[in-house]
Amino acid sequence: MSTVDITLETFESTIKDTEKPIVLIDAWAAWCGPCRMFAPVYDAASEQHDDIVFAKIDTEAQPELAAGLQIQSIPTLMAFRDGIMVFRQAGAMPAPALEQIIQGVKGLDMEMVRREVEAQQDGAAPTSE
Repeated sequence: MSTVDITLETFESTIKDTEKPIVLIDAWAAWCGPCRMFAPVYDAASEQHDDIVFAKIDTEAQPELAAGLQIQSIPTLMAFRDGIMVFRQAGAMPAPALEQIIQGVKGLDMEMVRREVEAQQDGAAPTSE
């Protein structure tokens, strides 16, 4: 599996992919040294996890999308599961850290995540049922 480029037009359909409910997104730019260092780590992970969509947003080519996602530092890694952002962190990371994030996202209890999101939207404290 290789990475896919995301645009403003393809963002929503990509994160709501029903065949592969987990989508990782690397927000990057060609001039960014840490982005270039992280790229091979990200690409290698995409080869190991064919059950995940590995996507990239070129923040220079997609400034509206980057602004909409409030990307302030690059690289920024975001993880979506079932269309919900469940992780976001700026900065390059080594392969073991990326693998730990992937396993964490795979292991999430999405029913609990949905309850927490709903509670935040309602302004109530989440329950731990």
